[in-house]
Amino acid sequence: MKKHIILFVMFVYTCSLQAQVVRGLRIGYIDMEYILQNAPDYTEAKNQLEQKAQKWKQEISTKTAEIDKLKESLKTERVLLTKELIEEREEEITFQEKELMDFQEKRFGPNGDLMVQKAVLVKPIQDQVFTAVQDIAEQKRYDFVFDKSSDLTMIFAAKQFDISEQVIRKLSRTSKRSQLSKKELKEEAIKEYKEDVEDANSDFAIRKKMLDDKKAARDSLISVRKEARDKILADRKAAADAKRAEAAAKRQEAIDKKNGVTTPANKPAETPKEKPAAAPASENANKTAPDEKSDAETEKEAQRKLMLEAKKKEMDDRRKALADKKAKAIKDREDAKKAKEAGTTPPPK
Repeated sequence: MKKHIILFVMFVYTCSLQAQVVRGLRIGYIDMEYILQNAPDYTEAKNQLEQKAQKWKQEISTKTAEIDKLKESLKTERVLLTKELIEEREEEITFQEKELMDFQEKRFGPNGDLMVQKAVLVKPIQDQVFTAVQDIAEQKRYDFVFDKSSDLTMIFAAKQFDISEQVIRKLSRTSKRSQLSKKELKEEAIKEYKEDVEDANSDFAIRKKMLDDKKAARDSLISVRKEARDKILADRKAAADAKRAEAAAKRQEAIDKKNGVTTPANKPAETPKEKPAAAPASENANKTAPDEKSDAETEKEAQRKLMLEAKKKEMDDRRKALADKKAKAIKDREDAKKAKEAGTTPPPK
């Protein structure tokens, strides 16, 4: 049995891999017991079979009562009967008990009339169910359809893939058609079409919901990843800023040490972007060497700017002189050309 199950699982897995290359795998299932309980033909035949079973049970009950009556009678009259009569009655009771057991086995045993007639009753309806399942599977393009009530163990089965109700409707339609007139058949065909449309819309809604759930899960995962990435970047930026601040503090400490200035241990390090505030006029006289060096650098920077501006002005003047010269040359050529065309001597330059 285990070997068959393993082979079946391998077959399903292989088929699923091949089917997924082209499109998504579609699997449905039915509950045969539920379908049989709701099938019109099966319900009527089952009622007739139950009536027979009740009749057989009544016969068994009557025979059991007769045997109990014989036992009670023997118990009461035992002291008045001879040994031969007692044995005769006990044999009669044993014979009737054996007949009762044989009757029970014949009617309700594993191969009894009840099981045989039930199998005869179920077989044509099962054939109808299998035909209906094949039609629905071909119409809805199912790759596999399982029977939930069979020996195949289904650990979990989502209700949205249960097509038992569709099979019951198909069986009911087939049963009704033989009893309807032409007008009723036309009305029934319209009703069946509406039900088929509803089923199609339901399948579309199920597929849409599955796609929406997948999209929501994907968006949620993307959002989580983005938040994690932003957090990592923020942590890296904070670490880089801390390193820059530490490096600036070390450079400032080295400068102060070189200039003989002692920096307090608890003094916060200044970032490279911070500019020193202007010192009050009363402290100008007490400026230290770093302040003088800063003023010298500022003056040097101002001189460099002035030199750049002067150089830029000189280049602008040169460009302007070249442009004027070029314009004058063009004008002279045009005047000479006009004079030549007029047959006159051009004016001296």
